Amino acid sequence: MEIIRRDDDADDNGSNSISNVEGDFDESSVLRSTFFLDNVGEVSLVLNSEGLSWKLLDSFETDDSICLGIKFVPKVATEIKFSGTYGVEITNYGLIHGSNRPNVGKYLLSRKSHDSEMHRFTVHGVQKSQTQPCLWVLTAYTFGHKDLQTCHIWVNRIKASLKIEVERPKNLLVFVNPRSGKAHGCRTWETVAPIFSRAEVETKVVVTQRAGHAFDVMASLANRELSAYDGVVVVGGDGFFNEILNGFLLSRHKAPHPPSPSDFIHSDERKVNALVHDPNEPVLEAANKIEDDAPLISSSICNGLGLRDVDEDLEFRHLRENLRFGIIPAGSTDAIVMCTTGTRDPITSTLHIVLGKRVNLDIAQVVRWKISSTSNIEPCVRYAASFAGYGFYGDVITESEKYRWMGPKRYDYAGTKVFLRHR
Repeated sequence: MEIIRRDDDADDNGSNSISNVEGDFDESSVLRSTFFLDNVGEVSLVLNSEGLSWKLLDSFETDDSICLGIKFVPKVATEIKFSGTYGVEITNYGLIHGSNRPNVGKYLLSRKSHDSEMHRFTVHGVQKSQTQPCLWVLTAYTFGHKDLQTCHIWVNRIKASLKIEVERPKNLLVFVNPRSGKAHGCRTWETVAPIFSRAEVETKVVVTQRAGHAFDVMASLANRELSAYDGVVVVGGDGFFNEILNGFLLSRHKAPHPPSPSDFIHSDERKVNALVHDPNEPVLEAANKIEDDAPLISSSICNGLGLRDVDEDLEFRHLRENLRFGIIPAGSTDAIVMCTTGTRDPITSTLHIVLGKRVNLDIAQVVRWKISSTSNIEPCVRYAASFAGYGFYGDVITESEKYRWMGPKRYDYAGTKVFLRHR
C-alpha cells in the first residue's frame, strides 16, 4: 500500500514523496493498493478527494475480445464517487469470486477464474436506473485483501471522506404508520432500515398505535428535544405526513391569520365606496397605492423586504432552518413523494434521505371560522402539504376513514356511497 502526496514543489523530473506509514490525510493525498474486486478480478484501487477508482491489472482480462469480426467490450464499473456513496463496512472473512466475464476470443465460452478466501470490505453506493431515470438502485462493491489491517485502513479513510460530505443526517426521528395504504408500513420500514444502519444514521422509531398518535408526539416534543435530530422521517402516506406536519407547526408557527369573514365584508364595502369619486377630494398619486395588497395578507404585517414581520421563538426559528422532513412512501397515492422524487419507490426515497438531498416544499395554511352560540368567531387552523378539500371531497375522505381495512379501494367505495347519499 502506498500513500502518495502530490508536492507542488517537486523537481523538474516530477518526483513525488511516497510514504508507507500512516500520516495525516488531506484532499491532495492519494491512497493506492492492490485488491481483488469480487466478480471482477485483481485491481489497482485508488482513493482521492472525489471517490474511489480502480483498474484491472490482468491485461489478459482487460483486452477486448474479437470473434468473427465482432468486438466485445466488457462493461465493468471503474469508479464510485463519494457523492454517490452512503456507507462502507468490514465484512466477514470469506470468498472473493474470480472474474465471471466472458473472454470470447480465447475460449468462445465463459471463462471464470478461481475463487479464494480473504479479508473483505464492501462499499455501498447508489446509481440511477437505466430504464427509469427517477429510480435509484443500490450498488455494492466488495474488495478482498490478504491483510486485515489494510482493509481497516481503507475503511477508515473512506469513512473519514464520507463524514465531510455536507448536510448528511446523523440522527433521525422516524414515524411508522402500520396502517398506511395496504397496511405495509412496518414491512416497508424493515426493508429500508438496513440502509440507515450502513450509512451510520441513528434512528429513533415510533410505531403509531392510533389515529393522531404522531400528531400528539410532535406537538408534545420540546424544541430542544427536536433539535437533537437532523430530521423527521415519515413512513406512510400523504395523510400521515400532514398529521405530523400539523403536529409540528400548530404549536410553534406563529403566523397571523387571514382576515375574518367580517373583515372581508368591510373590505368589500370600502371597495364599493371607493368606486364613487367625490370631485372635491384630491386624487392620490399612483405611487402611493399598494397595487399588490392582497386581501389575505395585511400590509401591516409585512416589512420592507416583503417578509412577514412575525415574532418567532428563536428555538423554533433554528428548527425551521435546520430540521428536515423526509417521506418513505407506504400510502395509497403518495402524491408528495411523486412530486419530490418522481417515483413511489421506498429505496429511492431512503437514498435521497441518507445522502442529504434537499428540495423545497410549499405549505398552505387553511383557516376556517366557526361561529359559536355566543357569536364569537373561532378560527380553526390547519396546514396542508399536498391538497385540501371541502364539500363532496371532504365528505368522501371522512367516510373513507371508516373503511381503512379496505386499503386504497376504500376511496372508490366511499365516493360511490357519498354520491348516492347526495342524490
